[in-house]
Amino acid sequence: MSPALLPILRHAGAADAVCRSRVGIATAAQLAADVASLAERLPMANHVVNLCRDRYRFTVGLCAALKRGQVTLLPMSAVPGPIASLARHYPTLYALHDQSAGPAGIRDFPYPTTLNVADCDAFGVVAEFPSQQCAVVLFTSGSTGEPQPHARSWGALVASARAAATSLGLEGLASATILGTVAHQHSYGLESIVMLALQQGFAFHGAHPLLPADIATALAMVEGPRILVTTPIHLRSLLYQKIELPALHRIVCATAPLATELAREAEARYGAPLYEIYGCTEVGQIATRRTVETDRWSCIDNMHLRESGGEVRADGPAAASDAPLNDLIELLEDGRFLLHGRKSDLVNIGGKRSSLPYLNFHLNAIEGVRDGVFVMPADGGGLARLSAYVVAPGLSAQDVLTALRRVIDPAFLPRPLHIVEVLPRNALGKLSELALTQLRDAVTRR
Repeated sequence: MSPALLPILRHAGAADAVCRSRVGIATAAQLAADVASLAERLPMANHVVNLCRDRYRFTVGLCAALKRGQVTLLPMSAVPGPIASLARHYPTLYALHDQSAGPAGIRDFPYPTTLNVADCDAFGVVAEFPSQQCAVVLFTSGSTGEPQPHARSWGALVASARAAATSLGLEGLASATILGTVAHQHSYGLESIVMLALQQGFAFHGAHPLLPADIATALAMVEGPRILVTTPIHLRSLLYQKIELPALHRIVCATAPLATELAREAEARYGAPLYEIYGCTEVGQIATRRTVETDRWSCIDNMHLRESGGEVRADGPAAASDAPLNDLIELLEDGRFLLHGRKSDLVNIGGKRSSLPYLNFHLNAIEGVRDGVFVMPADGGGLARLSAYVVAPGLSAQDVLTALRRVIDPAFLPRPLHIVEVLPRNALGKLSELALTQLRDAVTRR
């Protein structure tokens, strides 16, 4: 194999599992065949938006697009607005989907109900692609709210997955299955579920469970070693509901800061090491840490940080691009770093400074609080006050404020503090500005 060409999968044998689900096992041979067959059927185009909800079909579609030289677009959401925006910027775009109907206003291509694998290449001829080939474009919301594109080469995706496996201590592990509670269209799900499985010879679970009981059921369907790829909000729900899980080999967590106590409780309950991944859509996976052991982050192989012009930048073969990071990072002499939150999360009220992650940590550490978030004042600080929304059955707003007074400066006490039934988090456990605005409006109308 030419060094410039990288395969779609690295499973040792044709019968090795790539996907496990309720309907059975999809093997490496089947994936290679399905990719070749679907690639022959895809329409002529430069770009495809892959909206397949089934994880295996998504993966086949991703690899088939690569085989056709098409770039896969992965928007923040499949709702009409972002999709319509993509159609305006990518004229030949079509949508690959596995639903009864595709998105309105865009050419669609339903995933075939059957693929003619008889005429496809054998497992011995696994597709491989140039490392420089553009594989995907992921989108985040910029300061204006307009989706911002960030391209990833096939080589960067592969290098990132293999480097992360080393940092997570997964090299040499055989027959593992990854269960992810995050969507595969997002950067975290793409890299830590799909790409990690393909490039380490693992299988991924076809399910995408969100509720604690469903996570336990899906994990019980497969034999170990099991790897759970999840978020702090899903982990908190598992622990709060005291859900028992089958034996885990590793827990991987990302998308939001994870409290050390939560990590310690998860390791004690489930008997598996928990690692956090730090990354961003602009760059990809950057670093990992064993949360119960250290607050310092270590860059994955093929990635390093440097300070330039007052900014910390990430670069290396595993990086999507040489880009400045939007977080407050303290580089340390031993090559590791401390993460102090996002630049936009700094709070300055009455001349006093704090950060939203710090405040949220103390809010969610209160006994009885199931979920909570501080919200920045509209003018970013000054004389305005923070507000907060809290899920805390059995507690009053005054109870929460009394507990907060013991651990944070009075300047940062939220006014008002609203007790709500649930926070409108997305599939990654994040709260968008739109969701918070809608929550604020709903609370105001009460």
